[in-house]
Order: sequence, then structure tokens, then C-alpha cells
Amino acid sequence: MNTIIYLLIRALDIYLWLIIASVMMSWLVAFEVLNTRNRWVYKFCSLLNRATAPGMMYLRKIIPPMGGLDFTPMVMMLGIYLIQGVLYNLMMR
Repeated sequence: MNTIIYLLIRALDIYLWLIIASVMMSWLVAFEVLNTRNRWVYKFCSLLNRATAPGMMYLRKIIPPMGGLDFTPMVMMLGIYLIQGVLYNLMMR
């Protein structure tokens, strides 16, 4: 049972890093540091968006952007930390 919980925690860690990378890529594209007309940049951005979009789209229906800022990644990261805390507690029993 501990192995399954450990694997879930690690999967959530990977998803957390994908969210962070997606946010950073969106900032780099928005500030024109990266150009999405470059094929490799476009593919990488598309990969990150496809990996993180399902959870983000669900939360974006509930949490609208406020003042042009999207707080959905922060809410998603907070949720991941809370789920990991619960899983750590289950693993320690």
C-alpha cells in the first residue's frame, strides 16, 4: 500500500513541475523572450499545455481571471500540496 501512495506522491510532484514549467513558458512567450513561430518552442508549449490543460480548464470554469491575472495554477498547486499532505499522513500510518 505504501508503494502505491509513494507513486501517487511522485506523480503529483511531476504534475506540479509541469504546471510550473507551463506558467514559466507562458510568461516567456508573453514577454516575447520565446517566439512560438519557432517549431520546437511551439511543440514544447503545446506539450505542456496538453499535459496541464485538463485540470486547469476545470478550475478556470470555477475561478475567473481577476484583473487579467490567472490564479488557476496557484490554486492547482495548493490542491496538489494538500493532496500530498493527506497521502503522506496515510503513508505514515
